[in-house]
Amino acid sequence: MSFSEAISSVFSKYASFSGRARRSEYWYFVLFNILVSLVIGVITALGTNGDSGSMNAGSILSSVYSLAVFLPSLAVCVRRLHDIGKSGWNYFIALIPLIGWIVLIVWLAREGEPGPNQYGPNPKEPFSPDTNNF
Repeated sequence: MSFSEAISSVFSKYASFSGRARRSEYWYFVLFNILVSLVIGVITALGTNGDSGSMNAGSILSSVYSLAVFLPSLAVCVRRLHDIGKSGWNYFIALIPLIGWIVLIVWLAREGEPGPNQYGPNPKEPFSPDTNNF
């Protein structure tokens, strides 16, 4: 899956928490968020002019972007956990300081389960009516 395919896939499944997401889909979306956040950070830094107390266009843009990608980010993370056979509720392990984030990152970097699992068909395999794809 290419970078642009991954981004369009995540946004087309904006709030879909069912199914599975490939590693490339998840990590390309993470990269996209980092790049956009850097651009917004530069815009914010250029617009402050040393006045840290005022609300400027960059900080408003940052807030709007964060709200806009909150659901798709959560949804793609849950679908990624589904790909390795874990429930989306396992996302809450991130609430455990430090260890939780490390465990979550390791899980998100793992190879998905081969073949279909309880959350759907393997997104790496093309759909075939002959197989037992959900």
